[in-house]
Formats: sequence, structure tokens, C-alpha cells
Amino acid sequence: MTINVYEQYFDAQHVFNGVERRAALVMLTSDSEAGSIRYTAAVTFFPHSDPEDFGVSYDDYHETVIYEAKGRRSKKREKAFMEGLRETIDGLAEEAGGQVFWDRPLREARLG
Repeated sequence: MTINVYEQYFDAQHVFNGVERRAALVMLTSDSEAGSIRYTAAVTFFPHSDPEDFGVSYDDYHETVIYEAKGRRSKKREKAFMEGLRETIDGLAEEAGGQVFWDRPLREARLG
């Protein structure tokens, strides 16, 4: 079962496949199956051509597994992952040649 622990949209900057991307969706997800848990941090950049455009395209998607082991969800562990999420996402964005503007959220965070 996949759970979106955290999702939030931000202003961003990136060019991919010749298309300028002006926003990013930042995510922390957990996947649990058969007694194992995996947490993934991800960012996807998308065009965001006007204030109402949240048509996320997943062709510019970048992720990293930040934890994988036997066990189940832990609020304490998730809190620690959230504290380091910006640094993790900044690393993914930098590798891709993009940037997330954390001080310019486009919507409120969604927590699961």
C-alpha cells in the first residue's frame, strides 16, 4: 500500500525536453508490503503556465529511496525524514539542473 506522507507544490525552475518548467510537486511517500516499509522522496517539475495550471507531467520526475527495511510506518521516523526532506529534494533538483523555491509554495501542504 502506498501512502502520500507529504505533498506540496512550489514555484520552481527547470528546463526538460525543451520545455520550461515553472513549478514542482515535492513528495514523501511510504510503501508497505509483506512486513517491509520503504520511504521515497521525489520531485517532479511541470510547466505551470498559469495560476490554475496544476497539470503535472511525470516526464521530469526524480526520486530516491531514503529508507527500506523490515517493519511498518513510524510517525517518529517520518518526522525525521520530513526534517531532512528539503536537503534531499535540493540534491535531486540540483542533479537534474533545477531548483525548488521553498519560500514560494503554490498550495498548502497535504499530509497523509
